[in-house]
Amino acid sequence: MLTRIVSNLLVKKFWSPEQIQYRLRKELPNLRISATTIYRGINSGFLDRFVDGRKMSRHLRHHGKTRHRKGMTERRGKIQITHSIEERPLEAQNRSCLGDWEGDTVIGKKGGACLTTLVDRKSGFLCGGKTASKTAADVSAVIEKSLSDKDLRTITVDRGKEFSWAEKLEKDLRTKVYFCLPHHPWEKGSNENTNGLLRDFFPKGMSIDKISQAEVQKRFNALNFRPRKRLNWKCPAEVFYSVTLHLI
Repeated sequence: MLTRIVSNLLVKKFWSPEQIQYRLRKELPNLRISATTIYRGINSGFLDRFVDGRKMSRHLRHHGKTRHRKGMTERRGKIQITHSIEERPLEAQNRSCLGDWEGDTVIGKKGGACLTTLVDRKSGFLCGGKTASKTAADVSAVIEKSLSDKDLRTITVDRGKEFSWAEKLEKDLRTKVYFCLPHHPWEKGSNENTNGLLRDFFPKGMSIDKISQAEVQKRFNALNFRPRKRLNWKCPAEVFYSVTLHLI
């Protein structure tokens, strides 16, 4: 019974092993299984018999591929962390206030221009723009320009080298910059999701060098004026600016 429940959640509902582990614990405490055990069943091929013509691993988000091989050494440059996300105020975690931003970049062709994206956690409002390169200097300049005239309480970023000027950002913008834990992109999930939506307009491998700032802003606006279910079908711009718009 448990095996069939796990297989059904993996295949039909696209749940991760971790989601299965903790939701079972919540709803059916007598049917316990760990994510590790589920992965073991997937990797051994034991659960393949519940799938027609495909390996069960193909139903995982990353199709069974790991982000980092066991024993892999982190080769990216280390940067000075100003504040860990574990120190971030509870209001930012709960999305209860405007002005808690998540920052990241969307890269084009290697070595060329990229996009710097900033997403407000409460409203989902997106700002930022085209950046000449992925250097800390260029990315920081766009962040400062984009947030200097907006509600600003905190900024949350990952540990990429483009955010190594965090101390300067804190001084210039009079705020605190919080860093996600290593390899924890879900800790800035609003930005990760928004960047995924932007990929509809700027596919991976596409050069951003010749794309104008006006075109980038047009695409940003397309997302800012798109109704969102979690906002009760308001759009991010309405929530961020506290206005009611006619979108249709």
